[in-house]
Amino acid sequence: MLDESLKTQLQAYLERVTLPFEIVASLDESAKSQEMLGLLQDIQALSDKITLRTDGKDARVPSFALERPGADISLRFAGIPMGHEFTSLVLALLQVGGYPPKASEETIAQVKALEGEYRFETYFSLSCQNCPDIVQALNLMAVLNPRVSHVAIDGALFQDEVEKRQIMAVPTIYLNGELFGQGRMELEQIIAKLDTGASAREAEKLNAKEAFDVLVIGGGPAGASAAIYAARKGIRTGVAAERFGGQVLDTMAIENFISVPETEGPKLARALEEHVRQYEVDIMNLQRAVKLVPAAAKGGLHEVRFESGASLKARTVILATGARYRALGVPGEQEYRAKGVAYCPHCDGPLFKGKRVAVIGGGNSGVEAAIDLAGIVAHVTLLTHGEALRADAVLQRKLHSLPNITVLLNAQIAEVLGDGQKVNGLVYKDRLGGEAHRIELEGVFVQIGLLPNSEWLKGSVELTERGEIITDAHGATTVPGVFAAGDATTVPYKQIVIAVGEGAKASLGAFDHLIRSSAPA
Repeated sequence: MLDESLKTQLQAYLERVTLPFEIVASLDESAKSQEMLGLLQDIQALSDKITLRTDGKDARVPSFALERPGADISLRFAGIPMGHEFTSLVLALLQVGGYPPKASEETIAQVKALEGEYRFETYFSLSCQNCPDIVQALNLMAVLNPRVSHVAIDGALFQDEVEKRQIMAVPTIYLNGELFGQGRMELEQIIAKLDTGASAREAEKLNAKEAFDVLVIGGGPAGASAAIYAARKGIRTGVAAERFGGQVLDTMAIENFISVPETEGPKLARALEEHVRQYEVDIMNLQRAVKLVPAAAKGGLHEVRFESGASLKARTVILATGARYRALGVPGEQEYRAKGVAYCPHCDGPLFKGKRVAVIGGGNSGVEAAIDLAGIVAHVTLLTHGEALRADAVLQRKLHSLPNITVLLNAQIAEVLGDGQKVNGLVYKDRLGGEAHRIELEGVFVQIGLLPNSEWLKGSVELTERGEIITDAHGATTVPGVFAAGDATTVPYKQIVIAVGEGAKASLGAFDHLIRSSAPA
């Protein structure tokens, strides 16, 4: 099952296992069961601390549990965790085998203190880059707390469950049989949903913090770069973000970040955070900014207020809140979000195997999504508002070579249709003739660009009509002492490499402002 290179790497990891444990597989005679058996035999052969049993009786077949004698651990994989989930498997093997997790002592204590019974089920796809964070977080909770159990389920393999529960987006998490959440979640976010007092306690801690010299709002490439450049100046630096990594976490392949020929969004996001943590930077996650109160006087403190009720003050602020997927803004879109309306073809595409889908958008993202989905679904209809596709010529040639793709130009999306439970159609209007047309389908993938995360800044700094933060050549906004960087600003070409440079520039601009504002007369 595993090639020799992968076996060598895995064996090196498994040398960190200190406690013996068992892999208990539930199998039948199917090809997938035999494939899983091959994988588990390869793993067992790499460590004398691992025992393999094939007498499991779980209802989900094929599946396997990791069990440690003397410990009450309920952790199971239903499906073969390769692709993006191979890392989840490796971490589960290590943690069940006694290797300490990387989570903070405070977080570990919170997990162990959870009371009640928590039976989690996570549906994932092997091509989903957002799923491993959820799987790894819940696996860790199952290792730390005997009251937590977790089953990670490959939705493409267990299609009957996906259909029964009408799951049309991954990751989808169930707790005790009820829907708990969809989309990427960090361990701290999961804990916050279970421990209702966690947010208030965290807000109290933030309110007690001293003022920062530089406070960065946002943890994407621009925010990470700004934090590093500020910290290297030896000044008090903080980063407050909803999720560290930002939009990069939702990016699949990255092949144009200079000096890194090829990587993936979540991997780059982890690298950014690890780099920031090498410096004395106060990182405050799960903090959604809702208001900026500029300093009342020159040399005063700016204040940023958060949804949690927390408030932070700083001599300078760098706004690096990034952007999000642009919505269609038509009837039915929000109603059927994650019920057929999707924004990540890599994550959710496998759930539409053999079905009919539409892709909205004629740029590179839309055309790439259509090409990607064409290999999975029965048929793709690509609709664009323009008179021609805007994607690169090489992508267009590939698109037109595929027999199960139809391209519709001058198509204005009017409505997403559904039966109350899931998408079953799409209505568009021909911009030239004016006629309305209906397409019967099961999925709609929206790929029409980005919107800056700047609504909370209205009335505080000057924005363009599109909501972009206006900055000058130094990254300064219209408010002295407040700077901005990245996709939320007027800087053209929304690219990771540009955001990193803009973050550095804004940080240097903030430092220069601090020097000049504190210099004696």
